[in-house]
Amino acid sequence: MSTDRQHRSFLDPRVIAQLSAIPLLSRKPMLGNVSGRHASPHRGASVEFAEYRKYVPGDDLRRLDWRAYGRSDRFYIKEFEADTNLRMVVVLDTSGSMDFGTVGLTKLEYALRITAALCYMAIQQGDAVGLACVAEGIVQNLPARRNPAHLKILFDTLEAAKPQGETGIVEVLHELAETVRQRAFVLILSDLFVDPALLRDCFEHLRFRKHDVAIFHLLDPEELAFSIQRPTRFVDMEGGTSIFADPVEIADRYHAAVTSYLNQLRKTVLETAVDYRRISIDSSYENELRDFLVERAIRRSGK
Repeated sequence: MSTDRQHRSFLDPRVIAQLSAIPLLSRKPMLGNVSGRHASPHRGASVEFAEYRKYVPGDDLRRLDWRAYGRSDRFYIKEFEADTNLRMVVVLDTSGSMDFGTVGLTKLEYALRITAALCYMAIQQGDAVGLACVAEGIVQNLPARRNPAHLKILFDTLEAAKPQGETGIVEVLHELAETVRQRAFVLILSDLFVDPALLRDCFEHLRFRKHDVAIFHLLDPEELAFSIQRPTRFVDMEGGTSIFADPVEIADRYHAAVTSYLNQLRKTVLETAVDYRRISIDSSYENELRDFLVERAIRRSGK
C-alpha cells in the first residue's frame, strides 16, 4: 500500500513499526462497506459464532446445525458476526490553551503525534479516517475516507494546525453526533477545559447515536503540580485576559479547583461509558498508545 513519504515532524516510523502488530479496534459494532476486522451489527459469515436462531423457510440450508437438530429435533441456523471496516473521526482541539507546554513540547504537538500514528494505522488496516480541527468552531473538516492518498491530506492538515482562539468543542461534539450519520469511532484529543456537566451532554448524545467515544485528555504536568513560586502574571491563552497573582496565596484554591474538576470529569466518563485516558504530556506517547491499543484488543477478545 502506498503511503505518504514526506518527512513529518509528528510521525516517527520507529513508533509506527513497534505498534503495527497491534490492531486498532472498536468497542462497538461498526457499519462499513468493505470486509474488515471490526464487529458489525449485521449478521454474516465470519469465523466468529454469534448465536442460534430458529430456521425459517428460505434460509440457507448449509447453515443448519445438524447437531442441534439431533439434540432437540428442531431446526436451528448458526449466525456469525460479520466483520466490517472502521470509520474513525478524530476531533482535535486546536484552541489557544493547547499551545501550552513546559516539557519541550506543547499539548497540541503531543496530540499531533498521537493523531498521526492512529490515522496511519487505521488507513493501513483499511479503515476510513476523518478529521475535525476544533477551536471556536470546526476550523478544518475532512470527511472520513479510507484510500491511502487521503493520508497525505490528513497529514498536511495536521501540519497546518495552529492553536488559537477559544474552545467550542461542546457545540462541535453535538454537531458531529448528528452529522456523522454512520456509527463511528470518535476520538477526542483535548485539554477539556470545559464544564464536565456540558461534556456529559455531549457524551450522552454521541452514545445515543451509537458512536464509540474515546478521549485522550492532555495536560501539562505544571497544570497539575502548580509549582510556581514567584509572583506571576497569568494569561488566559484563549481569551487573552490576564491577572497578576502570588502563587503561594492561591495554590490551595487552585489545587482544590483542579481536584474537583478532575473528580467530576472522572464521574462523567464512567457514567457515560467513555474510553477515557488522562495523560500528562511528559509521558511517552508511544507507551500511552500501546496501552490504549492493547486494552481495546483485550476488551474485544473478552466480549
